[in-house]
Amino acid sequence: MMATIRVGLLGYGGLGQAAARMLAVKKQMILVAAADSKGYAYHPEGLDAARLSLAVSRHGSVGYDPAVGVPADAPIQALLEQQVPADGYFLALPNLPNTFMASVARTFITSGWRGVLVDAIKRTSAVEQLLTLAPDLQRAGITYVTGCGATPGLLTAAAALAAQSFSEVLSVQITFGVGIANWEAYRSTVREDIAHLEGYSVERARAMSDAQVSELLDRTGGLLTLEKMEHADDILLELAGICGRERVSVGGVVDTRNPQKPLSTNVRVTGRTFEGKTSTHTFTLGDETSMAANVCGPALGYLKAGIEMHRRGHHGIWSSAELMPRFVG
Repeated sequence: MMATIRVGLLGYGGLGQAAARMLAVKKQMILVAAADSKGYAYHPEGLDAARLSLAVSRHGSVGYDPAVGVPADAPIQALLEQQVPADGYFLALPNLPNTFMASVARTFITSGWRGVLVDAIKRTSAVEQLLTLAPDLQRAGITYVTGCGATPGLLTAAAALAAQSFSEVLSVQITFGVGIANWEAYRSTVREDIAHLEGYSVERARAMSDAQVSELLDRTGGLLTLEKMEHADDILLELAGICGRERVSVGGVVDTRNPQKPLSTNVRVTGRTFEGKTSTHTFTLGDETSMAANVCGPALGYLKAGIEMHRRGHHGIWSSAELMPRFVG
């Protein structure tokens, strides 16, 4: 039986805090480290998610927890310099700018740390940057699993599994619905979605003030309608040999003022069977599961799978379309 996995979280916004709450009810994993843009917190026997969230709400960072927090200008590097015994990290970070996740990976590579990293990255171009680091990750003894959220992630894996019925996959259509009661709880995630809107870019979305984001949402009634997104499901399915990236499309609707999903999240895989018939498999997520549940659950499951691989000596980079996540009890 696998020993308890010691987990670190990088990023303590909406997704990071949700992952911490999820870890609090797990028996096979324990949260020992967390970092955000202003500091970090560490305790070998486990961190209290509620206390960290209180530090964030009162002072803006986990680094201001009076018992376990450390303010820092370069918190990720500072945390790694402490040689915290974490088996793996969930990078619950916004990829703003678009080079950010690759730069975080380089920080781990140069630190001498060995273990498992998983992300919930979205953009194809960001994954392409990470793929160039494959030799460096392997030499560093790091097992990296990319695209481990909901999409890419849970739905990408479902598409890879559904494809097995077919001799040829003709199309993969991912449609998501996200409902959140207050966009300010997921500032970075919402900005990443805004970057996909026509006329916007990662740089423009990153530069927007909260007031400008609120003004945009006022104009759209709180809804962000996203079509033909640059979403890494395409490159992940292509690399896994499922279909060319041009056959993958991703879009959806984000309601920033209502926790109820505006539409059901699903993936439709259409293909041709060996008998020459054309058919479609559809996998639909329950409307009751939140964005946080559908992102953080798979991310932790892929982290557990990555730990198994790392302990067998497999280092480098893989994706959610190439591995099966392991359920974390």
